Amino acid sequence: MARYILLHETASTNTYLKRMAALLPSGTVVYTHRQTAGRGQKGNSWEAEPGKNLTFSMLLKQPGVAAARQFCLSEAVSLAIVDAIDARCSGDGVTVKWPNDIYWHDRKLCGILLELSLMGSVIDYMVAGVGLNVNQERFVSDAPNPVSLKQITGSDTGLDALLRDVCSRIELLCAQCAQGPEAVAALHRRYLSRLYRNDGKPHPFAKPSGERFEATISGVMPDGMLVLRHTDTGHEHTYAFKEVSHVIDSCVL
Repeated sequence: MARYILLHETASTNTYLKRMAALLPSGTVVYTHRQTAGRGQKGNSWEAEPGKNLTFSMLLKQPGVAAARQFCLSEAVSLAIVDAIDARCSGDGVTVKWPNDIYWHDRKLCGILLELSLMGSVIDYMVAGVGLNVNQERFVSDAPNPVSLKQITGSDTGLDALLRDVCSRIELLCAQCAQGPEAVAALHRRYLSRLYRNDGKPHPFAKPSGERFEATISGVMPDGMLVLRHTDTGHEHTYAFKEVSHVIDSCVL
């Protein structure tokens, strides 16, 4: 059962929750109307108009998942958010851009930052930080492709109800990661079915060196490695996070 803590303003809900993790029960959710130093993957900042969006972090202690299978938790959090959006956004177009950004067509709707504490070969606790664009209508940062639920649906979404829906779904799907291999495999299949550009067609990618190439997504390994079949050679290569990025409208994202 989730416990909610509202902070009027904080630098980062992830930082706050990690600092307090030893004192708080599993399921604690820290959310804020104004986050001044929200972090995303690759060290990026997250733009969020105060009072218009969801910026929160959730603590899950001892989720029963081996450190080697931690990507299952990333899949679970991503799919929980996708499911909550599906319940409010008719039509298709909502996908998970590897590893765990939530997209609507080619535009970013939500960012996720997972931070784990390990105890030997198992996960001691996980902090899942989420920035979800909800009712914001105008973005002023240099982020190349943001979008909000309001821009998609044309109407406001209640933040409190959405927060509780997302968090309950996160708890439910993360618990599936601790079940048997069939449950884990089912979650992985769902993740692949909602994966951005996993359509059997070649798409542009880029390496950190700036080299660009076309490839088809062949799959994602249980450890989160992305498998791409290069168009020019027909060979498959695996990539870890930060070793390859999508190219969208000439931007590397």
